[in-house]
Amino acid sequence: MPTAAMLDDMPKGAWIALMVVGFVLFWPVGLGILAYLIWSGKMHAWKRDRSEWRSGCGSSRYRSHRSTGNSAFDTYRDETLKRMEEEQKAFGDFVDRLRRAKDQAEFDQFMTERRAAAASSVN
Repeated sequence: MPTAAMLDDMPKGAWIALMVVGFVLFWPVGLGILAYLIWSGKMHAWKRDRSEWRSGCGSSRYRSHRSTGNSAFDTYRDETLKRMEEEQKAFGDFVDRLRRAKDQAEFDQFMTERRAAAASSVN
């Protein structure tokens, strides 16, 4: 793999680490890396990724994905994510009902014990 292609495929964290090391060792190197990141548009792409992630927050947070270029896969992915969101909501509702039922059972038991204690103290 050519060096240029390898550098283009480096993840964000590696670029940031490389820039920090560059600043620590010799500040013009770090400055050069920062200039390259800005000039090449890599910093702009990071900002775009973060803003898409933020705009996706909320009930349909998974739908901010970019198109893969394969419309069949994009449709499948969107349908699957929608189904997963619906299942997540249904499971959350189930857990809420389960908690309410448990709380009601505990409250009923408490009231039964309280009535029994009150009845035994009266006798």
